[in-house]
Amino acid sequence: MKGLIKIIGVIIVAVLLTSCVAYVDEGRGNGNRLPPGQAKKIYGGSAKDYAPGQVKKRNGY
Repeated sequence: MKGLIKIIGVIIVAVLLTSCVAYVDEGRGNGNRLPPGQAKKIYGGSAKDYAPGQVKKRNGY
């Protein structure tokens, strides 16, 4: 009886652990998935060039 309870417990734990799923949101960000300050350090220029909220400023609207 104790063996059966242990087996059922292991099965329940295994089901709980396999039900966890991590999703990646591919539709957001600036394409290279770097914060604007980090992109500036790597590629140069201004952090505004890499910030998605600064589109109007960089296109000359």
